[in-house]
Amino acid sequence: MLKNYFKIAFRNLLKNKGYSAINIGGLAVGMAVAMLVGLWVYDELSFNKYHKNYDRIALVNQNQVLENEIHSTASVPFPYVHELKTNYAEYFKHIVPSTFRTEAILRAGDIMLAKNGLFVGAEAPEMFSLNMVKGSRDALQDQQSILLSESAARALFGKTDPMDKLIKLDTDNDLKVAGIYEDIPQNSQLQDLHFLASWDYFVAKNPYMSKKQWDNHTLLMYVEIKPETSFAKVSAAIRDSEIKVIRNMDNMKHEAATKPQMWLHPMKNWHLYSEFKNGIAASGPVQYVWLVSLIGFFVLLLACINFMNLSTARSEKRAKEVGIRKAIGSFRVQLIGQFFTESYLVVFISFGIALGLVQVSLTWFNELSAKQMTVPWNNTYFWLFNLSFILITGLLAGSYPALYLTSFKPVKILKGTAVQLGRYASLPRQVLVAIQFTVSITLVICTIIIYSQVQFAKNRPIGYSRNGLMMITMKSDDFYKKSDLITNELKNTGVVEEVALSQSPVTDVWSSNDGFTWKGMTNANSPNFSTLTVSTEYAKTVGWQFVAGRNFSKELASDSSGFVINETAAKLFGFKQAVGEQVSWKSQWMTNNIQKQFTILGVVKDMVMESPFEPIAPTVFFLSGGANWINIKINPAVSSNAALPKIEAVFRTLTPTVPFEYKFADQEYDAKFRAEERTGKLVSFFSILAIFISCLGLFGLASFVAQQRTKEIGIRKVLGASVASLWQMLSRDFILLVIISCLISAPIAWYAMNLWLSKYNYRTEISWWIFAVTSIGTLCITLMTVSYQAIRAASLDPVKTLKME
Repeated sequence: MLKNYFKIAFRNLLKNKGYSAINIGGLAVGMAVAMLVGLWVYDELSFNKYHKNYDRIALVNQNQVLENEIHSTASVPFPYVHELKTNYAEYFKHIVPSTFRTEAILRAGDIMLAKNGLFVGAEAPEMFSLNMVKGSRDALQDQQSILLSESAARALFGKTDPMDKLIKLDTDNDLKVAGIYEDIPQNSQLQDLHFLASWDYFVAKNPYMSKKQWDNHTLLMYVEIKPETSFAKVSAAIRDSEIKVIRNMDNMKHEAATKPQMWLHPMKNWHLYSEFKNGIAASGPVQYVWLVSLIGFFVLLLACINFMNLSTARSEKRAKEVGIRKAIGSFRVQLIGQFFTESYLVVFISFGIALGLVQVSLTWFNELSAKQMTVPWNNTYFWLFNLSFILITGLLAGSYPALYLTSFKPVKILKGTAVQLGRYASLPRQVLVAIQFTVSITLVICTIIIYSQVQFAKNRPIGYSRNGLMMITMKSDDFYKKSDLITNELKNTGVVEEVALSQSPVTDVWSSNDGFTWKGMTNANSPNFSTLTVSTEYAKTVGWQFVAGRNFSKELASDSSGFVINETAAKLFGFKQAVGEQVSWKSQWMTNNIQKQFTILGVVKDMVMESPFEPIAPTVFFLSGGANWINIKINPAVSSNAALPKIEAVFRTLTPTVPFEYKFADQEYDAKFRAEERTGKLVSFFSILAIFISCLGLFGLASFVAQQRTKEIGIRKVLGASVASLWQMLSRDFILLVIISCLISAPIAWYAMNLWLSKYNYRTEISWWIFAVTSIGTLCITLMTVSYQAIRAASLDPVKTLKME
């Protein structure tokens, strides 16, 4: 019997090749999208699970009250290491101080590599449960030791055993390779860390890191809590641990006024909840997980709607078959089995095709989503999920013909009175088509608004010139000792217009400080300012646009006590004429943390140095302090390709111990849009598939309706109806459904995108033309989809159509 079911099912598929192709193809695409989305969501949700104790690891965060708002930061003061280990060790299994991720030069013989890494406490490898290929996790107890990732060790030593070999770190003293660990995977916050060096070594090399500098937030603090406690309990215990210490320190009154509170940010939330609002981890990539999950669900829903629509539409044509088979002795249970067999056969074929589509498209999808996903063929949950979907989809699609059509008596079916196909018979299908296009149109509108937001931010005035602006980090002492020589040699090449030094790259600000006071100051607490050390040539190099005053001058020694500020800082100071006004600053930048007077020399237009979607931070530029970056303005008359070899030759000669690596400001600035652009690409990809699936179903339904009304069309043609009037008749209902979908989708899309845009302080407006263009475009696509079948049916010879049975 089962063999007979499959035989009949295959015959029906082959008999109706067009409908079968639409059914199988649409469902396969929907299932493939659902699988890709499922893999993406699983990758996001499994972030940091590589580390075995990830549910007990946390980062110590600090909340501070600045300008009546609570600001959160992961950087803590250097003396806090001692405070936590001395007075709160009872709560922790591991306490690990760490630098921020840093790029350093690793050198073994003639091979040099620039790799990311950390200087960490000796317990870090154990806490992060690194998989050691060679050596042990406690190797960093020796401050002259270093751990390398497998890929870094291979790049430095090839097939030679790297253990106990000596390498130089940033041209410093030799460090011994004491261990090799497995490369940390892409879905970990610690990905791309290729070396771990000793925290004690770092402190020894940087004696300026005083244990008394509570206002110098320069390190990260990783901790692992003990199994018997909780993050909430430990956060409550350490909340006031800093303010208890600094409250009575005379030089820390301004720091204590910010009411610092410490709390633990669990590792399981680092990725998904990475954005803080009013001191709480409120959002982050988790919103994209929800967005992509919903889109994937709806695309799959569209495919299922198609499948059910066409299945039920075709089943009405098989009413007589059911009647005849019942009349010759078939039991109802046999007919139910037949219809469910056909339904599940289509679903299984679609599933097989979907697996193939996923395997073929996964490389492209990984590039689109910046992932390294693979199909989990050996994962039980993967197969259980797919099996559940197959069972549910096949059951829903086959239930109408299996349970409804088989319930009638054969006499009524053969008389044609059992199945009533009146004006409301197609209403359920029309509702499903309206749902399909509502989802599709909503996705298209969302895609356009996301791209509009990205473009809006890209067109924002940035206050400086990115064209031909190179940035090179100063990775060794050679850069600092030979900075003047490097500048002169670069200018002598003829391809460089200007060279300047700065504390951070043009596309970022690495330092912020409070401790500023000025005449007429209204705030009780000093607000936070972005602070940036620059050289006098910085203005010409980046193309500062002065609103008032002047640039720093080499000829005036007094300019070492001068500020150039941006427009936002000028508004915050509140001076009528900012140039010439005095500002006091007490900070770790100053020798012995003394109060120093600065004179405002000039005001420049706001520079977009951080997020292009956020307000500009008040920023002060000054000459005191160290520099870490060389900024090079290439001569506009020379192409970058022609300039690079000459610039590289200068660095190869003057800094031979460091590989030549550079960044272009325009590329770094464009990278700030990657998350939004990636979201836009994902949504647009799913939108195209949603429209495709919807039109596929519409094409099939239009074909079915045209076939169902063949005799009506023939009679109308005999009575004088034109092809145009018949086309209008057949297309009218579908166009009406799309118009209804447009009206429903507009408020849904507006609400969803208004909610999404609300997280940006600098955002575009949702314009009416987006809805108009999307609606008109969808109507045109619908007309093209339906018109082929409508015109084809209207053009048939009425003599032949009226002879058909």
